[in-house]
Amino acid sequence: MHLPIFSDILVILLLSVGVILLFNRLKLPSIIGFLVTGMVAGPFALGLVKAQAQVDQLAELGVMLLMFTIGLEFSLKSLARIKRAVFLGGALQVGLTIGAVYLLARVGGFAPATAVFWGFLFSLSSTAIVLKLLQDRLEMEAVHGQVTLAILIFQDLIVVPMMLLTPLLAGQGSDNPWLDLGLMAAKMVGLLALVFVGARYLMPRLLFAVARTRSRELFLLTIIGTCLGVAWLTSEAGLSMALGAFMAGLIIAESEYSYEAVSNVLPFREIFASFFFVSIGMLFDVRFLLAHPVQILLLTVGVMALKLLLTVGAAAALRLPLRSVLLVGLALCQVGEFAFILSRVGLDAGVIQPADYQLFLAVSVLTMSLTPVVLLFAEPLVSAALRLPLPAALLRPAGSGVAAAAGLGEQPAAVSDHLVVVGYGLNGRNLVHTAKFAHIPYVIIETNPVTVRRERERGEPILYGDATQEHVLEQARVTHARVMVVAISDPASSRRVVVALRRLNPRACIFVRTRYIAEIEELRRLGATEVIPEELETSIEIFSRVLAKYLVPMHEIDQLIRELRADSYQMLRGRSLSSSDWSAMHLHLSDSELATVPVGAEAALTGKTLSEAEVRQRFGVSLLAIRRGGQMLDQIDADTVIEPGDTLYVFGKQEQVSGFARHLA
Repeated sequence: MHLPIFSDILVILLLSVGVILLFNRLKLPSIIGFLVTGMVAGPFALGLVKAQAQVDQLAELGVMLLMFTIGLEFSLKSLARIKRAVFLGGALQVGLTIGAVYLLARVGGFAPATAVFWGFLFSLSSTAIVLKLLQDRLEMEAVHGQVTLAILIFQDLIVVPMMLLTPLLAGQGSDNPWLDLGLMAAKMVGLLALVFVGARYLMPRLLFAVARTRSRELFLLTIIGTCLGVAWLTSEAGLSMALGAFMAGLIIAESEYSYEAVSNVLPFREIFASFFFVSIGMLFDVRFLLAHPVQILLLTVGVMALKLLLTVGAAAALRLPLRSVLLVGLALCQVGEFAFILSRVGLDAGVIQPADYQLFLAVSVLTMSLTPVVLLFAEPLVSAALRLPLPAALLRPAGSGVAAAAGLGEQPAAVSDHLVVVGYGLNGRNLVHTAKFAHIPYVIIETNPVTVRRERERGEPILYGDATQEHVLEQARVTHARVMVVAISDPASSRRVVVALRRLNPRACIFVRTRYIAEIEELRRLGATEVIPEELETSIEIFSRVLAKYLVPMHEIDQLIRELRADSYQMLRGRSLSSSDWSAMHLHLSDSELATVPVGAEAALTGKTLSEAEVRQRFGVSLLAIRRGGQMLDQIDADTVIEPGDTLYVFGKQEQVSGFARHLA
């Protein structure tokens, strides 16, 4: 049986691959590539897609998954931390844009409802493009990066009420608009109650029970089922299915399973969202662009200039320095992907006409295409602007007061140069205890929901999720980590984790615990820095204790172990040392050692100078250095006083060092 949708999907996928490869070479966003794919395959160009209605249904699913992941990634804690920048900066940016566009549209002859809707569309910016570019430029932690993120969060949230108000703008409600608003408010209250009950009582228990089964299939079915179920409920209540998907995301967002949920949903979201952007491109008539190039170009420049000015005004209200204000304005001067979702709602409701819709698509695609170029030249443009003769108040330097004024002052420092521990079994726990003792910052990733819940209650920085998923690793900030340790028992998963870690952080050290020596070479080939096989470490522990029972000097045993590990265990694997090498090894080793000796609180030498202590004459050891209060003393001489708590670095024969250590205990 042949269905047209199958051939259409194949055409879209193959064409998308070629277009996206080309756009990646041109350093253009993939969203633009999907739009171009739709233009080429649509009825106004080659006409390759026949079952456009079915493609639109796939696009609707893509919209739902987009809204679902926004809800999943929405954090009330993060929002509370930057609430002033979100609600003041975001509300000003959206409000000013809607007001300005409304006035211009009214002057252009549009009806009031249509003018408001144009304001809705042009107030939104591209979250996907802007955040990707800021992350690539390492600017997310800067003040302008945080304010840009805050305004984008507000825009993503305000899309939901805009979608609810669009049918009212089209006059699809009753004769009493206040009654419609009241009914909508009542439905929203009911939805919020559902979100509260689900997030507080239902979903944590359900997801905990599902996660305990360790079944990825069951977890995925539960997540997708929750999304579709709540979307269906909102549809039955007369509201948008996209709104229901957003609410479903909120229900799961506050649980410890949100990161794992996002990593499971992301592949489906990317596939179906690509169909949405392709379907948008199919609606675009290339002939319209060719017929009105000057008008479209002028409108594109006008929209970007207007958004730049209004966003600068909104950011200035946060009392930022001029440099940050200008960078925020340049980052948000395009039209966003959620404007496409909203535009489809407006087109279906009749708020805008097809010809105006074509104009909107052309202008929006051009603004998004120009965004990488704008941000590429953002720093030179801002530097040139700052060289102009401007009032001193506009040029005040950034500082802690600036961050506080923007509502960013309470933001905790993001963890960096830290240790990432994948797996919280016995090895992981011991490593974490050591890191805590040494004051090394760390983040744990674990798939056992019972362990995650218990350790979170104890205050441990632990994430629930599969470390083979890049989204989970990004939440642990592996791109900023110094060392990453993979301490899980599944060899196949260990290999996938190593590949994902090395792809995200090419510079960090990756240590992997494995069971068998045969896995060393493969893990190193995949990117592991060091591989520690349990079977050989067990054999090393056994033979070191056996040799100690035969009274082999401990320093010779330690030397043998160091040689084994430095040679990646080749001596045990292939007998790289001859029998004479093994038997004579201790003959070439000194019986002296370098040791650190702590000074006890009541040691006899405390309070004495080095000349009075006569360390060399009395104990036969040489004092090389002293560590005090966590720092090495720059220089020591005969008048240096030994104090309680000092750590002395000494060199001498083993028995003499041992006697000196006992004297200072």
